[in-house]
Amino acid sequence: MDLLPVFLKLGGRRVLVVGGGPVAASKLDALRHAGADVTVVAPLVHASIRAAGVRVLERPFTTTDLDGVWLAVAAATPAVNAEVSREAEARRIFVNAVDDPPNASAYLGGVIRRAGVTIAISTSGEAPALAGVLREGIDALLPADLERWSTCARSLRAGWKAHAVPMAERRPLLIEALKGLYP
Repeated sequence: MDLLPVFLKLGGRRVLVVGGGPVAASKLDALRHAGADVTVVAPLVHASIRAAGVRVLERPFTTTDLDGVWLAVAAATPAVNAEVSREAEARRIFVNAVDDPPNASAYLGGVIRRAGVTIAISTSGEAPALAGVLREGIDALLPADLERWSTCARSLRAGWKAHAVPMAERRPLLIEALKGLYP
């Protein structure tokens, strides 16, 4: 089954992370960067999670932890991940089950963030190391002056919208403008 690539607006929205170890901790930076209101639930919590400035509940997962949640990250044992997945599915909440594709309905891939551009690479949860290698390779191929490209595209877009330039005509215009950045 093919996945639909989606970028989520998590600003101010509740995200539940189930698991208190280094794997759960590794997800916190991206969630906080996206502005998510993060709660971590686990019987034992790694010190780096306590230091991350997120809400921490040191106890086992309960189904009510999913109340009001937009996204769940399951980074616990396979049995706990399966329980989170089952309960989240019943509530129509997407779950990123870390390194556990059968219990996942959302996959977090390799991500490049530079100059207002975000590129995500997914292997549908089947080869996360490959996603990381591809991320590094694609990042190396991006122009060093990507900020100039972003600035150019943003400024052109405002004019195109003001003059109702059709979407199909915008890409060739952008390519010509980007070429014009270089003598």
